Amino acid sequence: MSKMTLAVIVGNRDFFPDRLVSEGRADILRLFEEMGIEAVILDEEATKLGAVETWQHARLCADLFRSQRDRIDGVLVCLPNFGDEKGVADTLQLSELNVPVLVQAYPDDLTQLSVERRRDAFCGKVSVCNNLRQYGIAYSLTRRHTVHPLTDSFRADLRNFLAVCRVTKGLRRARIGAIGARPNAFNTTRYSEKLLQSAGISVNTIDLSEVFGAAEKIPADDVRVKNHLERIRGYAPCGDTPARSMTQMARLAIVLSDWMAKYDLQATAIQCWTSMQSNFGINPCTVMSMMSEQLLPSACEVDITGVVSMYALQLASGTPSALVDWNNNYGDDDDKCVMFHCGNWAKSFMPDIIISTAPILGSTLGVQNTYGALSGRTPAGPLTYARVSTDDREGRIRAYVGQGQFTDDPLATFGSRAVVHVPALQNLMRYICRNGFEHHAAMNASHSADILTEAFETYLGWSTYHHGAANA
Repeated sequence: MSKMTLAVIVGNRDFFPDRLVSEGRADILRLFEEMGIEAVILDEEATKLGAVETWQHARLCADLFRSQRDRIDGVLVCLPNFGDEKGVADTLQLSELNVPVLVQAYPDDLTQLSVERRRDAFCGKVSVCNNLRQYGIAYSLTRRHTVHPLTDSFRADLRNFLAVCRVTKGLRRARIGAIGARPNAFNTTRYSEKLLQSAGISVNTIDLSEVFGAAEKIPADDVRVKNHLERIRGYAPCGDTPARSMTQMARLAIVLSDWMAKYDLQATAIQCWTSMQSNFGINPCTVMSMMSEQLLPSACEVDITGVVSMYALQLASGTPSALVDWNNNYGDDDDKCVMFHCGNWAKSFMPDIIISTAPILGSTLGVQNTYGALSGRTPAGPLTYARVSTDDREGRIRAYVGQGQFTDDPLATFGSRAVVHVPALQNLMRYICRNGFEHHAAMNASHSADILTEAFETYLGWSTYHHGAANA
């Protein structure tokens, strides 16, 4: 991941000891250096101790932030003492950054409540948050009301906050590619481009005829085809995949890569059946898997909001995501189920990956036309699932998120597959069905549901159900 930049507001009230502000500033800069974070912060000479407590200070700090706006991912408000709530709120309002804000307050030491060391940040944080609410500025909180910056607890808070910043910034400027029309049989992948655009997510389209036409014009002996064939063979065992199918995969990869580069796209959703098999002779799963593994997520069945879900999870965790079907019950275990797709999951999910065929599609389209599907099993580990959806009837974007575990329970089947344990799974399935969500979800091998909930609800304004959370 690229290095991130946080703007820092150090709050102050002048009748508290100066040393608390100087120590707090030094603690934050030390922590940023340790975690590889760049800081945009007032010089100590710009205001008293480089802190903010007056209107004049707020203007100076806001001017600095505006001058660095393009590189600022979020704001940390540090309260080494009670702080000045107006100074903090005025700075954020004047800077017009529109980025996530984390409010941190120092704890008092019960042995040092004398005038020389007393902080009162416990109370000051309440006042700052009250003012931010009045000003209409969204903000995040640490897990503990007061926490010292140089503790593991705050380091975890800050890591999560950086992930919230990535999700928020990434989605607000996301550019997605829709390749082909959705399969006619799947109304479930309908979505509203206009609602997504209102959130900053742009969708660019291309017809499959353009893709196939461009691909077929690429000679089989083109050096780019040879290079892509080497990458495919290095990515997964090819089994008995015919040379013609391999060449088609390479051609498809070239065309999609060029198109994505032309329009600066971060993710794609592809009409993976039936035209792909009938008119191009392959399943695109291997190509899609390779893109997802390279952190360019690609979803099946032109599921645009599905790939938005994948991208959000990827931004939160920094690792590849996959699109799955909530597919089968797992015997009589109410808290387990099978996640499945024909075979386009990123290699990270399938250490036993192999290029194969898609038996279900092959039953009607001809197995020989489905080479390119991937087969493999996801091993035990952490799971976060998520789904973003455009609710056109209510004119809003909504989502659900939750966590569980991939398991090593026996599973004798084909395709890209996993067994998952989700606490209170039956309640989740009722929620999904009762609220009309799609049968697709995105999954990621991490525990990052809290991050998505904070980004979706606090900064993007999306109604989000967090399954298993205390307030769900």
